[in-house]
Amino acid sequence: MVCRNCVVLTLLFIINVNVVFSQTTVPAARSDCSHNFTSLSGVIESPGFPDKYPHNLECNFIITVPSHMDVTLIFLTFDLQGAEGECKYDWLDIYDGLPQVPLKIQSSTGILSLSFRTDGAVAKDGFSVRYNMTDKEFKKHFHCSYVLGMESGLISDDQIMASSVFADGHWNAQQARLYNEDHAWMPSTDSQKEYIQVDLQFVKLLAGIATQGEVSKQTQKQYYVTMFKLELSTNGEDWMVYRKSNGKSHMFDANYNPTEPVLSRIPQPVLARFVRIRPWTWKNGIALRFELYGCQITDQSCSEMQGMLSGLLPDSQISASSRRDLHAPMGVARLVASRSGWFPSPAQPVAGEEWLQVDLGAAKAVRGIITQGARGMGGGSSKDSHAYVQRYRLAHSLTGRDWTFIMDTKTNLPKIFEGNTNFDTPEIRRFTETVAQFVRLYPEHWSPAGIGMRMEVLGCDLPEKSQEKKGRYDLRKTIKAAKRDYRHKIEEQLEGKDSGSM
Repeated sequence: MVCRNCVVLTLLFIINVNVVFSQTTVPAARSDCSHNFTSLSGVIESPGFPDKYPHNLECNFIITVPSHMDVTLIFLTFDLQGAEGECKYDWLDIYDGLPQVPLKIQSSTGILSLSFRTDGAVAKDGFSVRYNMTDKEFKKHFHCSYVLGMESGLISDDQIMASSVFADGHWNAQQARLYNEDHAWMPSTDSQKEYIQVDLQFVKLLAGIATQGEVSKQTQKQYYVTMFKLELSTNGEDWMVYRKSNGKSHMFDANYNPTEPVLSRIPQPVLARFVRIRPWTWKNGIALRFELYGCQITDQSCSEMQGMLSGLLPDSQISASSRRDLHAPMGVARLVASRSGWFPSPAQPVAGEEWLQVDLGAAKAVRGIITQGARGMGGGSSKDSHAYVQRYRLAHSLTGRDWTFIMDTKTNLPKIFEGNTNFDTPEIRRFTETVAQFVRLYPEHWSPAGIGMRMEVLGCDLPEKSQEKKGRYDLRKTIKAAKRDYRHKIEEQLEGKDSGSM
């Protein structure tokens, strides 16, 4: 939410193409000011700009972006009713973006949405914002190690919170930025129950954490954390401790003095929106400054989310072999956006017989899948209601009839992918680019609570012309060849039947 002299961005997991906004009631609100934008650049202005905007507006602006492009907003003018720090009279909601300084917002998810609301009182000049779509830039050698923004301020103060803070007002959670010269975060008590937490506003890959202690300006006493645990969540409610492959909690080594930063790499980068650092051991007391390192899922080439999370793929393009709740929409299988998940009908399913399928709507270059467990039908926190798939096979098709499994090059058998180790933390599995319209996942082994899944497909549009480089395909030739092969197969079957009847 953006108001006069304040920026508060709210992440919205879009559940269909028509974005759902908050249900604030505005008397006689006008909604005919809404517009959709698809051109590569343009200017969005409040109604009447540069004159004062009308009262009782409710305008929704949606910018739809091609999958190979990002979109950036740069505000040219911003003047809404409201005192400094207030967003209760007139405001502009911006969904699916990150704040930068100056007021510049960039999105990589394919949809950027703005919602403008005004009341019946004072009117101001309004706003004017320019947007530009640009091709995504991919490095030849991809490294998921970008600074996520604690030191720079890209992560805003509102995204940082802690279990408690020391009472003198000098050691707040917002002081926990790496190299901050004005103290650090210090909890009210030195306890393993204390933590500091960051909301990244969107699910990202976390690859490392740099930590730093502090020397008290008042007493010159040194404080720093020597070991910490890492906890992760996609929703801010269900927290998972980062664990080793043997199932034990991973203990990260931190600092050995209060001033020098120490980088702790995460052995296997992990997907999360909420990141929580829990100090475990310390010197003299807990004091912490830190930075987070990682990347967007879409930073790697041909890794755009294909619409399960965002809702761009409708429920009608999600199907399954069976489902326990026949009244529940197939949208329950959407990664993160769903609070439950897909559960097959059988209480004791047979390995390899149940499946979850996504129709991408057109042939795409597919190169990865993200899976997540599910919360049981009754919700709750009982482990009996938390289900996930531990191993699965993956098949693809251009027609939805003829299926080919992703193969293990070592065994020449269908590849068994490692799945999830808990019901909340998503897991990415990548494979050689494959042309497919339909993707089907077959659970092979699952948790004691049974099969429960949410998923997303990673890939990109096919280029219009064939290229010699590996991983590039010609859409028309590929589909034409697939249809020709399928027609020949049918003809061969028919010829076989005819010859057998003679």
